[in-house]
Amino acid sequence: MPPRRHLSFITVAAVVSVVACHPSAGTGSTPAPAPAPAPVAAPQQTVAPVVTPPAAAPAVAAPATPRPAGSDSVFAKTFLRLSEPAGFFQSENVVSNETSYLHVLDAMRRIGVKGGAYIGVGPDQNFSYIAAIRPSVAFIFDIRRDDMLEHLLFKAVFSMSRNRVEYLCTLLAKPCPKDMESWTNRPIQQIVAYIDSTTPSPDLARTSQVELEKRIATFGIPLDANDLYTILQYRTAFIRNGLDVQYSSIDSRPQGNMPVWRDLLVEVDRSGHQLNYLAADSLFQFVRTMEAENRIIPVTGNVAGPTALRAVGDEIRARGLVVSAFYMSNVEQYIMRDGSFPYFAQNVKTLPRDSKSVFIRSIFGSNRGGFSNHPMSVAGYNSTQLLQYIDTFVTEFDAGHLLTYNDLLDRGYITP
Repeated sequence: MPPRRHLSFITVAAVVSVVACHPSAGTGSTPAPAPAPAPVAAPQQTVAPVVTPPAAAPAVAAPATPRPAGSDSVFAKTFLRLSEPAGFFQSENVVSNETSYLHVLDAMRRIGVKGGAYIGVGPDQNFSYIAAIRPSVAFIFDIRRDDMLEHLLFKAVFSMSRNRVEYLCTLLAKPCPKDMESWTNRPIQQIVAYIDSTTPSPDLARTSQVELEKRIATFGIPLDANDLYTILQYRTAFIRNGLDVQYSSIDSRPQGNMPVWRDLLVEVDRSGHQLNYLAADSLFQFVRTMEAENRIIPVTGNVAGPTALRAVGDEIRARGLVVSAFYMSNVEQYIMRDGSFPYFAQNVKTLPRDSKSVFIRSIFGSNRGGFSNHPMSVAGYNSTQLLQYIDTFVTEFDAGHLLTYNDLLDRGYITP
């Protein structure tokens, strides 16, 4: 587990000072310290022309009022019951670094991956998969406790937001447009342009941080001062960088070889459809409802660990569901390296599944241990997304065919 930060008290002044010192945050002109060495990745893509699918949107409703909760809340109890002690990963993962993350959606539509229970690692790219699959329940499963803390931040922001522009303004401490309801069905490019042209507000940073922390407290997961500081660090990264926030932005050093959040928000599937969860109000509202109904549940654990993933499987089974999709990113690269991959595979075999249950994987260029030119790669993207039936994975593992990471990536993937 990463070293925890030790401090005597927490204050929203830290957020306010960031806004005051960086008045142009979010416009792409914020000064930053000299870059530190960053993980090697392929060059960032150029965003292609897009076609936004039509989506009907419900009327904008008032934000939910936080209700008192505590350690007896079902949401908190479920997190505590399913989780293991946290482990270590070297990056903060503020946002995704996978530009190809939507490229599996075409094949998922074709084979009918829908409903059920979703499992996924990492930050908010999970929301786009959730919006596409529409599961009954989703488990955000990550070895880092910090991932759970960032998802508590997202959950609180959803609870304060009626539509997409309010969500981004709340997270980034920017004033909402006066005619906010008229923004409900606007294209994501217009929302991005508004956010980029609007300066963060110190007063909003202060007042919204207080409100966010109040709402996070109602979720019932026990948090200490270091946890609250970590949440504050994630929020500060978003405020400081705006839509230029990247994979590892907490220390404020830009990574020139990583995509910025802005590019991820306007990304497309293989058919050219914008399907990020903020690309259309109907997608956003589905995720917002899931959060409000406590159906997006964080779990801290190691996918190769002794209890957490199996406990998630038991929870899914108890709800009468099967896994629809399990988004792994490139976690298997690390568990292949540390020798724990067989334990992960045995855990997977216990998950309730059907013939349509799939893994979603991300791979990077040869410098990151993957393929430099996989058959599923798309020119101009820094990553490649792969889809595989979980049944195929189990069959290949039991046959002894998955001895290396390349075996895993090269065998049994589903074509678009």
